[in-house]
Amino acid sequence: MRRVTRKTDLVAKSLGKRVRALRTARGWSQERLAEEAGMHRTYMWGIEQGTRNPSLRHLARLSDALGVPLHSIFEEL
Repeated sequence: MRRVTRKTDLVAKSLGKRVRALRTARGWSQERLAEEAGMHRTYMWGIEQGTRNPSLRHLARLSDALGVPLHSIFEEL
């Protein structure tokens, strides 16, 4: 059971790094991305830290806000 948890933790951390990379490429703060995506800034922090497990709806809102296709959020995971 612990092996599955480690794998999901790694995926969450990798996803957070990817969101951060896309955000910083635009020159945006976490607060700006959160505002553009209609989320709270602390939730955005949690996604980027890998402590939150965003739903598909949240990921779709992030991709819309960043102006990238949804699948690009999962690149390099």
